[in-house]
Amino acid sequence: MAPMAASRSTAGHLLELIRTGQAGTRGELQALTGLSRSTVGHRLDQLFAAGWLASTPGQLSTGGRPSVRLTFDTGHAVVLAADLDTTHGHAAVLDLAGTVLAERRGELRVADGPESVLTALAGWFAGLLAESGRTAAAVCGAGLSVPGPVEFDSGLVIRPPIMPGWDGYPIRDRLRAALAEQAGTPQSLPVLIDNDANLMALGEQRGGWPDCSTFMLVKVSTGIGAGVVIGGQVFRGIDGGAGDLGHIRLHDRSDARCMCGSYGCLAAVASGRAVAGQLAAAGVPAESGTDVRALLDDGQPDAVRLAREAGQRCGEVLATAVTLLNPGVLMIAGDLAETQFLTGVRELMYQRALPRATRSLQIVTSRLGDRAALAGATAMVVEHLYAPEQADRRLDSLATATA
Repeated sequence: MAPMAASRSTAGHLLELIRTGQAGTRGELQALTGLSRSTVGHRLDQLFAAGWLASTPGQLSTGGRPSVRLTFDTGHAVVLAADLDTTHGHAAVLDLAGTVLAERRGELRVADGPESVLTALAGWFAGLLAESGRTAAAVCGAGLSVPGPVEFDSGLVIRPPIMPGWDGYPIRDRLRAALAEQAGTPQSLPVLIDNDANLMALGEQRGGWPDCSTFMLVKVSTGIGAGVVIGGQVFRGIDGGAGDLGHIRLHDRSDARCMCGSYGCLAAVASGRAVAGQLAAAGVPAESGTDVRALLDDGQPDAVRLAREAGQRCGEVLATAVTLLNPGVLMIAGDLAETQFLTGVRELMYQRALPRATRSLQIVTSRLGDRAALAGATAMVVEHLYAPEQADRRLDSLATATA
């Protein structure tokens, strides 16, 4: 491999080579970058001083001296990550490898509004930090997963159908202030926000399918949404609207009113909430996708039939998406994964999509379960903070602070 240009051989770029496993010794860094031994040593000194690297004895070199293996120290800091659903929250303190150090699940209703929810979430994090044994000083950033469309650069939720009061609300600023007040984290703490399906897709792809160049996850819960990872990056579209499968219209169901206010949306017909409504209309008590899942686990006949039909309707839409994107993996996640819903998806998928689009396709279910969004939120924060340019800026700030 040819050495990289000098402008791409900063300490941040060397860290990237080590963190991603492309290089693990000083010699490998020299070969990849073309930098001199002394320059590589200086760059590494910066990274060691920041506490970002660890070293371990390696194998004997050809000269008889043991090499030193360089690794990204995933324990030097922690991330605060949270996953908000419509009625519940899941929060955790994780190390930079995504290992959960402490976590909490509980009722947290997004309909109560951002002020209430974010204040409560900050209180959870304060308790979790104490439980994990880590201090506020160890927190490098926070990541939040929300059940609505997010304009990623601004961190704003835009016109969310199931998050009343959150449209355009300054979530980053409020969560940062609440964390500073209740958990003692810095006022400048980086806070990143994304849609839940996007973060679930990122977490699952990074954790189980890192070599899959086009990965698609569909979350079926209160609504229906998709996250797509292409070439290792989350595909968000122009302003965060990519993957909004739940609001694709089904022309033969124009009578079904969606929470977005329109009629005929896929989510109004095939989501967990929709199936619960269909069951309730048939006299079977159900209010949510969680209730539907419980009925399916008990083998309730109406639930089995309706879940399979919902999967078929979703499969109709996914056949087009798969033909367009040609993913290697299609993952079904959420309340209705691993149920008859999945059977229905597979039936219509293989009927409607071209064989060319499905011949290499794996249709699977979640490996990470309810921790997928937390894993994705952690990866989002780590990959942002330790990306070369951002890492170099942070190193400069650390050097200035200690000068």
